[in-house]
Formats: sequence, structure tokens, C-alpha cells
Amino acid sequence: MSNESSVGATAETGSRDKNRFVWLLDRRLLTTALGSVILVAIAGLLQVRYGAYSMTLGEVWAGIFNPNVIFNLDAWNSFLFGSELPEMSRDSLIIWELRLPRVLVAIIVGMNLAVSGAIFQAVTRNELASPFILGVSSGAGLMILLTLVVFSGITFAFGLPFLPYEIVFRPSSWLPLVAALGGAAAFLVVYLIAWKNGTSPVRLVLAGVIVGTVFNSMQTGLFFFADNIGVVQSAIAWTTGSLTGTGWEEVRLVLPWSFIAIILAVAGSRQCNVLLLGEETARSLGMSIEKVRFALSGVAVLAASASIAVAGIVSFIGLIVPHMVRNLVGSDYKKVIVGSLFVGPALMVTADVGARLGMGAILGADLQIPVGIVTGLIGGPYFLYLMRKQNNMGQI
Repeated sequence: MSNESSVGATAETGSRDKNRFVWLLDRRLLTTALGSVILVAIAGLLQVRYGAYSMTLGEVWAGIFNPNVIFNLDAWNSFLFGSELPEMSRDSLIIWELRLPRVLVAIIVGMNLAVSGAIFQAVTRNELASPFILGVSSGAGLMILLTLVVFSGITFAFGLPFLPYEIVFRPSSWLPLVAALGGAAAFLVVYLIAWKNGTSPVRLVLAGVIVGTVFNSMQTGLFFFADNIGVVQSAIAWTTGSLTGTGWEEVRLVLPWSFIAIILAVAGSRQCNVLLLGEETARSLGMSIEKVRFALSGVAVLAASASIAVAGIVSFIGLIVPHMVRNLVGSDYKKVIVGSLFVGPALMVTADVGARLGMGAILGADLQIPVGIVTGLIGGPYFLYLMRKQNNMGQI
């Protein structure tokens, strides 16, 4: 009898485990994911094919799936660990070393910003929340600019008695962590300003606007202390959001932090659903609201800051993607987080194609514009559309 009970309990547990992931087979979620993947593939193909040196589709296909690159361990050591690049054909070199890394960075940045915005909207129960509006982007950008302007070119070396060599520390190699600290500090300031026996959607947005304005002014002030034109140009790229010149170094820089943030975001989707039920319901279910809120906010700050470290301040992705995903897959945050991981890259890669190739198509000039300008041109009208469509925007 006990054996039968044990077998029954095991079967019931297995059934629950299977049912736990049934939502992944939701038709709307699968359609959204498939459509986003197709859009990323088309936009990525345009990004790889066209430029100062354009290629045919056959040349692009042969360059991407070149077995001398795909199955070359030396090539992957170069891509992932920064070792010396082995010899390869011209087309493969252009694709794998110059253009494909930019597409990968755009995919990762789109994932991070979309997930970060979705989490902030759940934590604050505010449809208007995003890393950009809540001041996180401004705080992270300020810390990065401070690192570039004040500590540019400075290295710290120190030795330990049990090591035969010195340890060299370069602040520029820790830009995601520096950005995360700045973003976290900004969000804490916003939260403290908005706190008055609790917070409200309106106070959080107003506090974010205030903190963002102050930090943006400080960013502008840093330009007067930069005496190197190269540093100034890099700083302008950070403040406008740009993927120009990104390569495998940026992929290596952002990938570990992004992997951690995305895993934690997916794991925290259930807590987001509980927070959206309201504080009284969440407390009745045994949730420690403040601890969960700050933990999820930390994940959102890390995701946004990792993106800012390699792409600068890209506006509107974190604001409009969660709205688009909720309209496509519903309000269940397990689906919203996963959907954002697909829709965010689709929007980001498409915008970057417009940033890199748009001026050439319109004016015939070989000129690139920052991707943050394109996302702003897309996000602004979409946000106005949301305001006109919905009578009550604000609290979710």
C-alpha cells in the first residue's frame, strides 16, 4: 500500500512539474517569439550584407557558415576570450569581426532593456516606469562618463606576497559594475524622494524626472572637464546611445552580467505577478514586499546598466516593449518576461539597421546616426498612441 502511495505521489509531482511549463506553449507567446526571431534574422541579414563593402546573399551565407570559422577553435578563442585572431577570408573577416558582433550586442541590449523595463513596471505597478524615466539610465550614464572623463587611461597595479606578478586594475574594464552602482544609486534616490507613507505611480515618475534632470545636467557639466576630443566623442556616444564600433570586446563585456540578470528576471516573474495583485494580497500570501521589491529592482538595474555600459543611454526600449508584449501575450508576467526577451531584440536590431543604413538610403550619404535617436523616433509616437488609446494610463 505504501509503495502505491509513493508511486502516486511521484506521478502527481511529475504531472505538476510538466504543467508548470505549459504556459510556454501558449499560442500567442509562440507566435510572438517566432515573429520576433524572423524580424531579427531579416534585420541582422541587412546589417551584415550592406555597408561600405556590400555583399551578395550568397557571399553573406558563405561567410557566416564558413566551416573554417565555425569549427575553428582559435577563432572562437579570439571571439570569446580576446586571443589573437587567426587568418580568414575577407568576407568572413568583415562579417565575423565587424558586423555580426554588432548584431549580437544589439540583441543582448534589447533583451536587457526590455526585461528591465518590464520589471520596473511590475515593481512600481506603473505603466510609465522604465530605466530611462526612473533615472536609472541617467545615474548609470553619469558614472560611466565620470569613469571615462576622470579615470580615462588610469590603471591601478598592486602586488600580493604570494603572487609573483602584479595585479592590474583598469576602471574601464568594469564599466557594467560601475554603471550598476550608478543606476542603483539613482533608483534609491528616486525611491526616497517618492516615499511618503508608501509610493505612488505619479510620485515615482515625478521623482524620476527630477533625478534624471539633475543627473543629465551633471553629465553635461563633465564635458567641460574633458580635454581630449576622443573622450568627448566617446562621452557623446554614451549619452545618445550608439552601437557604432561595437565588437567582440563589447560582447565579452556585457554577456556575463546579462546572463545573470536574465536568469534572475525569469526566476522572479512569479514574484512580479504577486506584486501586481496589490500589497495587501501579497502580504496575505506571505511575501516580504520590500525585500522582493528591492531584489527585483536590483535585477532590473543590473540588466539596464550592463546595456548602458556598451551601448550608452538608449531611450524608450524599456518603456514600450513591455506594453507591446502585454498587448500580444497577456498580463501574465511569466509570458511578459519571456516575450520581452524576443520583442526587445527585434526592436533594437531593427532600429540599429535604421541607424546604420538609414541615412545612406535616404540621402545617399555614408553616415551613421546614434541608435538612441531612432528608438526615440519610434518610441515617442508609440507612447503618444498609447496615451490616446487608453483613458487611464499609470497604475497597472
